[in-house]
Amino acid sequence: ESSLKVTGIDFLKSQNTRQHHTDGYNIKNLVVRRGHPFQVKVSLSRELRAADKLSLRFGIGENPVKNRGSLLSLKPEREDFNGWKISVVKKEGKECLLSVISSPNAPVGKYNLHVKTGTNIYKPENGVIYLLFNPWCEDDVVYLANEAQRKEYVLNDTGYIYVGSSWSIYDRPWNYGQFEEFVLDACMYLLEKSKLSLTDRRDPANVSRAMSALVNANDDNGVLLGSWSGNYISGTSPMDWIGSVTILQQYYKTKKPVRYGQCWVFAGVLNTVMRCLGVPSRCVSTFNAAHDTEENLRVDVYLNEKGEKLNSLSFDSVWNFHVWNDVWMKRTDLPEGFDGWQAIDATPQEQSQGLFQCGPCPVKAVRAGDVYLPYDGKFVYAEVNADQVYWLVKKVNGKEKYFKLGAEIKDIGQNISTKAVGQNRREDITREYKYPEGSKEERMSMQRAYSFIRPVGMGPRSGYASTVQGPSGNTQPLVLRDPVTKTGLHLEITNTEALHPGNPLEMAITVKTSTPGNWTVDLIGSCQLQYYTGKVQANLGTIKETIKLEGTSEMQIPLKIAPDAYMKTLSSMDGEVLILVTAIAEVKETNDKLTKETSMRFEYPPITVQMPETAKLYNDFTCSFIFKNKLNVALENCKLLVEGLGLFKMTTFDQGDIMPGRIMKSEIVCTPTRLGEKKIVAKLISNQIKGISAEKAITVT
Repeated sequence: ESSLKVTGIDFLKSQNTRQHHTDGYNIKNLVVRRGHPFQVKVSLSRELRAADKLSLRFGIGENPVKNRGSLLSLKPEREDFNGWKISVVKKEGKECLLSVISSPNAPVGKYNLHVKTGTNIYKPENGVIYLLFNPWCEDDVVYLANEAQRKEYVLNDTGYIYVGSSWSIYDRPWNYGQFEEFVLDACMYLLEKSKLSLTDRRDPANVSRAMSALVNANDDNGVLLGSWSGNYISGTSPMDWIGSVTILQQYYKTKKPVRYGQCWVFAGVLNTVMRCLGVPSRCVSTFNAAHDTEENLRVDVYLNEKGEKLNSLSFDSVWNFHVWNDVWMKRTDLPEGFDGWQAIDATPQEQSQGLFQCGPCPVKAVRAGDVYLPYDGKFVYAEVNADQVYWLVKKVNGKEKYFKLGAEIKDIGQNISTKAVGQNRREDITREYKYPEGSKEERMSMQRAYSFIRPVGMGPRSGYASTVQGPSGNTQPLVLRDPVTKTGLHLEITNTEALHPGNPLEMAITVKTSTPGNWTVDLIGSCQLQYYTGKVQANLGTIKETIKLEGTSEMQIPLKIAPDAYMKTLSSMDGEVLILVTAIAEVKETNDKLTKETSMRFEYPPITVQMPETAKLYNDFTCSFIFKNKLNVALENCKLLVEGLGLFKMTTFDQGDIMPGRIMKSEIVCTPTRLGEKKIVAKLISNQIKGISAEKAITVT
């Protein structure tokens, strides 16, 4: 009697990957999602008989063993093993078609498939199967019911990250590229590096927490090294990335941290990793995000007598924007009511359980003030809900003293934004994180949060706290809203001309009063250049005026900065640079004080992308990039970075210096290798401008 041997196995890749929504992955191996059936065709030395013993063995990890659950031995039609099952679909001569269903809570990762017949074991080449989370499967905790959302949050490999300031939000195109070569392998390498147990790999909450730690290089030699120094000679400036692909490919090749990242880069890469593993994920930008509030829900901002913001005294800060991620899942480890979006953050800011990791924190818990829930609820709550208090620092008899300014509280956590589902526009999701300002629910949520967070006294937190004017030791929650002044004093800051680098910066501060009476207002205004982290890099100029207003009236005071006052600093700064204007007004008759600040960004001429609207698979076409320097200054060391997923690899053109009025044109030949809508992203950087982006889509048929 000849013993039964396996002569071959067909993983039916094109049919399986189509059904599992994994046909995009650029990899030889079979990629499937847990909880859904896939088929394999086994070729045998003779036909299969009732008495034959045939089993499929799936092993995960270094030394798979049955009793640890890392080796699954599946026999057709037998009771399932750890929630897995196989069955014979049909037998045809020496061929046997088998259907395999993995458990909807199986550990994700790479499984080695061997086929055992009697005492023979067959090991196929490319026999490693990648098993991912499955948002299409109702029994998987990452199940997402809406198909359009699954397309966006799992399958879309391009998107936008929203940056700038709440005063001028703009979109930065980002290529996630979760299907590109080596990206899935990089994610599997991170899973192995995380040392998560097999049980932990079943749960997206544990996996997403581990990935938030591994995407930054702190603690574990993870993917990206963060730097906010302004000097990026020994790596790539965070401004110069246009997607995650190059970063993850380089990391996978070298196994060393890639230099350098800032918050939107960390979020872009973490979004790629989570989508790649099959967890629905989105990048979330918060404008005016509070950092390092020492869990007292307050950020202190110090101004000198010219109205200029001081860096040196503040440990805490308000970032113009901060980007993290939301991932979608049921939280089986929490009481009911906290399923859905969970915030995770890979930017290394504060340690959580000894590592730079953050989340998953239920977005519903942030909204309800349930900040005690795992993980890192207090930190995320403070980022979007802290209060901002302004202090005036004055020298009195040679000593610095602090005076609290009746601050117009700039609400922290504004315009919380993500890309809309299926559309290229910004969606405001602030309401998912916060109840409407001033509503009964908001007050209750705040009281709840405050009962878990112990606010400390009211003094400014710096080395000179002993000289504070005013109460201290006051543990009452500080809830400041726009003060209603006796004069109805109000400040507005605007730019009166477009803010083009090389032109004068022309801005204005409008002072308004709205109650009867004659008012004398002392106005101080300052203009500074700052990084998006709120760190001031240069003082550009100040104004000081005393104006008289009567009843309901207003006056506009111009603030103008000449090009030579800022161009040199701008060229030497590498990063997301904003123009910060701060105003302090004091009414002499009533002693009312008011502070207002606004961050604005520079405006740049556009890049034009020219190409056909449609293309045929594997038929080359040309794409050109045209840029005219409409500014009054030469742009030095220009580089054009372009990438088109499924069309061409990331390419850099060195353009040298582009003089005012000159036109730059570059061309690239594209070869479409994938069907559907594909995007080309371009970015121009130079000493003077830190990134003009453009993108264009083409349909490949």
